[in-house]
Amino acid sequence: MIAADDALSMEPLYSPQSRAERLIAGGRVVLAVSSLFAIWLEPSEPAKYAGIAYSLLVAYVFYSLGIAFVVGRSDAPSNRQRLVTHCFDLVFFSLFIYFTSGPASPWTAYFVFTLVCATVRWQWRGTLWTALVSIAVFLGLGIYFAEIAVDPAFQVYPLVVRTVYLAVIAVLLGYLGVHEEQTRRDMSLVAAWPDAAPQRVESLVQILLAHAARVLGAPGAILAWVDKEEPWLYLASWSGGAFTWVHSFPDPFSRLVSEPLRESSFLCPDTTASPSTVLRRTARGLERWRGAPLDPAFQERFHIEAVLALPIRGESLEGWLLFTGKPAMTSDDLVLGEVVAGMMASSLDHFSLNQRLQESVATEERIRLARDLHDGVLQSLTGIGLRLAAVRGLLEEDPPSARDSLETLQKLIAREQRDLRFFIQELKPPPITPPGQAASLASSVAELVERIELEWGLKAELRSEGLAGPIPEPLARDVYHVVREALVNAVRHGEASAVRVEMVRSAGGSLTISVTDNGRGFPFHGRYSHRDLTEGELGPRTLLERVASLEGTLAIESSASGARLDIALPCFEGAA
Repeated sequence: MIAADDALSMEPLYSPQSRAERLIAGGRVVLAVSSLFAIWLEPSEPAKYAGIAYSLLVAYVFYSLGIAFVVGRSDAPSNRQRLVTHCFDLVFFSLFIYFTSGPASPWTAYFVFTLVCATVRWQWRGTLWTALVSIAVFLGLGIYFAEIAVDPAFQVYPLVVRTVYLAVIAVLLGYLGVHEEQTRRDMSLVAAWPDAAPQRVESLVQILLAHAARVLGAPGAILAWVDKEEPWLYLASWSGGAFTWVHSFPDPFSRLVSEPLRESSFLCPDTTASPSTVLRRTARGLERWRGAPLDPAFQERFHIEAVLALPIRGESLEGWLLFTGKPAMTSDDLVLGEVVAGMMASSLDHFSLNQRLQESVATEERIRLARDLHDGVLQSLTGIGLRLAAVRGLLEEDPPSARDSLETLQKLIAREQRDLRFFIQELKPPPITPPGQAASLASSVAELVERIELEWGLKAELRSEGLAGPIPEPLARDVYHVVREALVNAVRHGEASAVRVEMVRSAGGSLTISVTDNGRGFPFHGRYSHRDLTEGELGPRTLLERVASLEGTLAIESSASGARLDIALPCFEGAA
């Protein structure tokens, strides 16, 4: 952000030059054509060197039309083009006045046109040098006609009056140029509002206060606010590069501003006066109010004299933004300050919402991990525990079989160790993998079915179709856990001895999973859709939630001789 601010201070402020040049080109055409029309109405002008003056004016008409054509077809006029046309206008107007009546010529008003063009192009700087050149030319022509040409028609009074006239016009346009440059500066600074996203709110507030003080041209800025979900008063101040931050409870400044000013933006040039004069902005417009605008303890703590106070109202906070120490504040500062206050509230709201989103994502991730542990490792350990209980009975009756079973269980425990490493690895930041890399779902599910057979003594059969294509790794992992949950439920709760799994991926990329077992089914019999299961709170809740999180559907057909689960998941990327 500092680099952006430095760039603003070094680069010229934005100026709509294309539109300005088209306006000037159109005005030049109107000026040239109207001059010819005026001479046609009053042929006595120009009186001196009439032929040359007429020729110059006709040439200027064609020149104006040519420039208007070029400017109209140009998207971005160059600085050289603008400077050359401006100098040409000055030269032409000087010659035209010389070949008419000199300083007494009625065409001296042409110089006003060049002053306006200079103000539009280069603000007060252009007005200044154009005014100096115009007045110098005008006075030079006066000296020439009075001292060298000794023109008997020359009069000093019209020369003085028109010189003063040009000077007054130049001063007014110069002030307009200063005002326009200041407005462009304010617009540029507001447009460059910081978009930093630090981890701590203190750092964000420091950046925002420093930039806001720069926009308003104030030596200091104070932000006092209350989070709508917390009873703390946060108080931050920035002054001359020094930043302070405190928060306290209970609120030591429960009435930071006076009651009549709580809903208004206001400015006070001197808060130490008794009573102070306050200019406030209300729904009825600007109003004056007299009294003490700030809480005395708050005012004394920050040594506030001149203040511009703006209410902050956001989705997550409310409070006040105050700019201190700025001299000669006006109602324009109120308008600009309200814009800055609105952007300040938006930035803090955005930060607060982003923090809540991060917390929500972290909570959701913890829930997902807990569910994966429950559905995976814990259920596998349960199966291993049951197998160990069975092995205990074989130790005396059939030691060789018991030893084989223990070796099998040892292998299963080693696999569960790998699963635990997998879950721990998920807690770490994911590595950067090449784009398009995908998991092999078919091999993962095949290994899963084999493990379920070993863990639970289950006969499982797998048929897959269309799984050769790539599937994004997160989706493949979720599908893996869906199948695992369905298989474990069949053997653990349904007491099934055989399970058949069918996975078919369509040409459109959607995936259907069917799990059929020969167990005792669910407590309910019949076919139930996803909506029926959700509204009736039936079936395996964890599996239902997992399928719903993938925007899929689960249907169950249950009977006393077994159950069938039909799972439909939406399209995946990289469909075959």
